[in-house]
Amino acid sequence: MENSKKRNRLIAFIALCLVFVFLMASCMGAVISGGSGEYYDEMPEESFAVLTISGTIQASPDSPVDSYSYNHANLMDYVDSLIEDESNHGILLKVNSGGGTVYHSDEFYLKLMEYKEVTGRPIHAYFEQTAASGAYYISCAADYISANRNCWTGSIGVILSYTNMKGLYDKLGLEEIIISTGDNKGMGSAAGTLTDEQRAIYQSLVDDSYATFTDIVSKARNMDIETVKKLADGRVYTAEQALENGLVDAVEGWEDALSYMEDTTGVEGYEVYFPSGATLFDYLFYKMEDIMPENEVESLNKMANSQLAGVPLYMWVA
Repeated sequence: MENSKKRNRLIAFIALCLVFVFLMASCMGAVISGGSGEYYDEMPEESFAVLTISGTIQASPDSPVDSYSYNHANLMDYVDSLIEDESNHGILLKVNSGGGTVYHSDEFYLKLMEYKEVTGRPIHAYFEQTAASGAYYISCAADYISANRNCWTGSIGVILSYTNMKGLYDKLGLEEIIISTGDNKGMGSAAGTLTDEQRAIYQSLVDDSYATFTDIVSKARNMDIETVKKLADGRVYTAEQALENGLVDAVEGWEDALSYMEDTTGVEGYEVYFPSGATLFDYLFYKMEDIMPENEVESLNKMANSQLAGVPLYMWVA
């Protein structure tokens, strides 16, 4: 009981500190800023766009309060606007992501390919710390790829995972009841065990996505498919290893990548981000979730409701 009281007092103290800090920050206009962030002091009339690919590639951002977290809908819409923008001369992707869902990786890749096909303008990609799996997949739309010397990239492959929670269900006295119209309709349920047939079904789905991935790499990097498959066993490569294997075109720093894009297009660039629209209290309660203790049922619900549970992924699982 005493430990519980101490924990509650600690949580209350942290909450008060967070309120004070973020209220002070909001007075300075530093919590959530609006508008587009410019890489240069002024957005040039003729320019290229720097688009950030950061965090998990999925339907909703990793963080509802982070303006740089991957925002699929906004990125798709923004590329559409660039297609119509005659003052735009190209796109530079600034990538720091371990990948994400097969669907969203492919959809954004196709949008970038549409941009190139319609406009004839270049796309370059720069890899920061990580550019793996779905992030590499998206970057295959680029005409030129460079990587920071400390970058890990590659992880060409597909993963589909489920969490079997039967033991936890039994411990908590929970029973999952499934009423379905076929032996395979409920496969992958949290409290079920996959049959050999069901594993084969899932494997066939993963294999199809893998074939798509390797085909895209083969075309983008001008490699024969067998060479790609030898590289595509799911492993990550250092920047130098990626260069030796033809997965990137150069190992360089950000300023070098920026200069190369400027030389290619003859114009300057501006960095784009999308304001989250979050309020001070959104930010506060989001942070409070990190420090509030969870019981087993809450943890179970969070795992079951994850955006990535049971979804095919082009993702590096480190």
